[in-house]
Amino acid sequence: MKLLENKVCIVTGAARGIGEAIAKELAEEGAHIAFTYVSESSAGKAATLEEKLNSLGIRAKAYRSNAGNYGECETFVQEVLKDFGQVDVCVNNAGISKDNLLLRLTPEQWDEVMEVNLKSVFNMTKQVIRPMMKAKSGSIINMSSIIGVRGNAGQSLYAASKAGIIGFTKSIALELGSRNIRCNAIAPGFVETDMTHYLKEGNGSEEYLKKIPLARFAQSAEIAKSALFLASDMSSYITGQVLSVCGGLNI
Repeated sequence: MKLLENKVCIVTGAARGIGEAIAKELAEEGAHIAFTYVSESSAGKAATLEEKLNSLGIRAKAYRSNAGNYGECETFVQEVLKDFGQVDVCVNNAGISKDNLLLRLTPEQWDEVMEVNLKSVFNMTKQVIRPMMKAKSGSIINMSSIIGVRGNAGQSLYAASKAGIIGFTKSIALELGSRNIRCNAIAPGFVETDMTHYLKEGNGSEEYLKKIPLARFAQSAEIAKSALFLASDMSSYITGQVLSVCGGLNI
């Protein structure tokens, strides 16, 4: 029997990168996948992923929904419950970055990143806990970042949003543990995705690699395996924790 046989898993922001890898990893272990994408330009990628996931013999469906918008999250989860009947796992993965020195950051940039990275976690968690409480079971996985743990010059905004996720995660774990609902965070280090491609083009990648004991960036699939662990019963006695998947960057 597969680790997530017949479980229904939500993954936000799954049209590419880490979210896509997580959706694939969970599907390969038997989970049915409901995933979101936010822009029309991602519709093609979302459709392709939906087809790939369904070919694995599970049910998968893409939904266009903005995790930073409370009303859209409410509608999305209602549609998932109608289409799939339950929600067992929610991976809050949607995120963006607007890196800059504090002197150059604008209030508009601050609000945008906080809405997508932090408010989205509140929005989605608020919606999924009701069906999870009814089922007396569930796993919520919030994608933080090692930058939210240790900070980084030029990333104060991103760090603040990801640190907020950690505080939220620990609090929800305390609130919902008695209902058998677990809430954990993953703090990836530098991962080879579209968000970090600029570091691989001679713009400081060597300096970052010197700080990483494993001397390389992570692959999205490695982060996805951590999500699988926290989604499955392998982590049945783990809640309120931050799993750093950073190649030793935070030692």
